[in-house]
Parts: sequence; structure tokens; C-alpha cells
Amino acid sequence: MPMNFMHRKLCSSASWAASVAERMPGMLAGIDLGDDVLEIGPGFGATTRVLAPLVPRLTAVEIDEASVGLLRAEFGDRVEVVHGDGTRLPFPDGRFSAVVCFTMLHHVPSPALQDALFAEAHRVLRPSGVFRGVDSRLSLGFRLLHLGDTMVVLDAATLPARLREAGFPQAETDRQPGRQLGFLARHE
Repeated sequence: MPMNFMHRKLCSSASWAASVAERMPGMLAGIDLGDDVLEIGPGFGATTRVLAPLVPRLTAVEIDEASVGLLRAEFGDRVEVVHGDGTRLPFPDGRFSAVVCFTMLHHVPSPALQDALFAEAHRVLRPSGVFRGVDSRLSLGFRLLHLGDTMVVLDAATLPARLREAGFPQAETDRQPGRQLGFLARHE
């Protein structure tokens, strides 16, 4: 998860956390996450802070070891924090009622690895489970924030087909406020 200094500073800031807390209810409106949710790529935990009180059980998998330590220190036993890779999830098939990821997919270094993450999300979901994600769309400001970072932006036109290829028979995108792209995919 290579992130430049300014990007890390922004994503770990109180203002970013407040912005996430304000926007998250809209990102999850009308979506039943069920009783056992997996969050892929929580980073500094802004989304995890919002999710934890909303669901009975939350597991977060984070690739950055330093972030794992910070998340474990903050959430203790309220959230199971696992050091791992979203493209090779260390969980059994069909464990989770929902998988979520927010503003992290552009840090996955290639479309092929994003597709592997989608397939893993499908694998660990129960039948009728949901996969909800929101990520940023390309803009000048977004590009500038990512100088020196990994940045593989999702294409709204091809994303539903990519999710179907990963095993989700139902997949759709939606525009979120600001420059954000959302998607919702359902397991059969």
C-alpha cells in the first residue's frame, strides 16, 4: 500500500474521519450487511469506526502491518483485525454475510489483482451475501494526491462485467456524492 506523505496525513486526519462518518450512512443506505461482515483494507480505520457499532461482528483484513497494529490497539476485541491480503483472504468459503471495501481498491496495483480481490470476496461470502464498495473516480485533485502512490482507478463501464466474471450474478454501479463510484454485487 504505497502512500505518499500527504496522502497518509490526509487519510489519518480527524477531518477525513469526520467526512467518512458523515458519508458512510448514505453509502450503506438500504443494504442489509447481516451478522458477520468483512472489511477489506480499512487503512487507518475511519470506515471501521463507523461500521463497528452497526454490525454484530466485524472482521477487518489489512495488508499494511503498521496499520494492523494501530487498528488492533484502537479496536481491541470489538473488531477482529487480521494482517492479510485481500487477494488471498485467510478465511473459509462462505463465512461472511457481507464484504465491504471503501476508498481502497485504487491502491490494488493492477486490474488483475483487483479481479482476484473480487473473486476472493465472492468466495468468502455466504449465498445471498452482498459485496459493497465505494472508491474514488479520477480527477485532477485525486491524481495530485496520489503522486508516487499506487493508483489504479476503477472503470464504471467495465466494473459490473468484472464483478460478474468474479462470480457475482448481480452487479451494479452507482454514483456517490462527490467524485465517488459505488458498486453492489450479490452472491447467488
